[in-house]
Amino acid sequence: MENRPYVPWDLMNAFMMDVFEAYGVPREDAAICADVLLEADRRGIESHGCNRFKPIYIDRFVNGTLLPVTQIEILRETPTTVVMDAHNGMGMVASHRMMEMLIEKAEKYGMAGGAIRNSTHYGIAGYWTDMAAKAGMVGISGTNARPSVAPTFGVENMLGTNPLTFSLPTDEDFPFCLDCATSTIQRGKIEYYARNGKDTPAGMVITQEGGTLTDSPQILKALVDGTAALTPLGGIGEETAGYKGYGYSAVVEILSAAFTGGQFMKALSGVGENRQPQMYHLGHFFFVADPDAFMGRDVFRKTAGEICRALRASRKAPGASRIYTAGEKEYQTWMERKDKGVPVNASVQKELIALRDQHHLPYHFPFES
Repeated sequence: MENRPYVPWDLMNAFMMDVFEAYGVPREDAAICADVLLEADRRGIESHGCNRFKPIYIDRFVNGTLLPVTQIEILRETPTTVVMDAHNGMGMVASHRMMEMLIEKAEKYGMAGGAIRNSTHYGIAGYWTDMAAKAGMVGISGTNARPSVAPTFGVENMLGTNPLTFSLPTDEDFPFCLDCATSTIQRGKIEYYARNGKDTPAGMVITQEGGTLTDSPQILKALVDGTAALTPLGGIGEETAGYKGYGYSAVVEILSAAFTGGQFMKALSGVGENRQPQMYHLGHFFFVADPDAFMGRDVFRKTAGEICRALRASRKAPGASRIYTAGEKEYQTWMERKDKGVPVNASVQKELIALRDQHHLPYHFPFES
């Protein structure tokens, strides 16, 4: 049962937009960024929602590793492809523009693909693939990230958490959306555990000696100083198929860097010489396919829906109450939260109050009463 206070969606949206503006983000761009963060909370992906507002965006404005004004440059464009340079601006702003362009191209030519270089954190990948699904199309996206994952049989953090994400339109109230990292856990989830005084489950982090760590604050420090790494999907070694997550992560790393001619792995650490903060230079890739170029959107939606329903109706394991398909739990979370608002834990409450007071903004939060 949820016991955290809720903040109304419109209040939180307006507040984040005003704070973004206070740091120089144009109003139109601030609206995009706030919506991406809130979409994570709507889906229950709290590791990428309001929990990350200050540490991933505001703090990076302050330390100079994220530029509030996004100067989008089109490096190459064909009828079905786009390559952009975000020039270290808001990854969410560049990604929004990219998806708008690719959806338009796919409607005309059936398929389209694009990539962005010199970018920054773009929020939940499912936001971008769902833009395609809402337009009746298939969306695929991936991004590299600062190194935190060790390859199978390794202990050094070489790869990012590198999500590989798909959104497929269905004839149901929500799309099939598979949005997850190629590691057993992502850094944002560990940050969430640390904020809430919880340990990270064993086996998700490997030390240089091959052991595992569970203390969440200790893990976050060890990831920065390179004395620990996250494990790829499947876990440590080959017995539980960790090589599969490792392989998919490498695919995302290659596509994110090779399509853009951008940087990769250790160059994405955000740390320069003498441990000084530097730009992240991330790369993202995106693909959009219009089912009308195949057998039609209605056929696609109906088939996808039937597959999902058949999976959910299949025989359940003893003790299991139900079977889910990707995107279903997130939709249920939104149904539960849409009239309540954003649940906000104690540490985020303090951050919101501090930002409000610092910028003299006229807001009063429900948790203050």
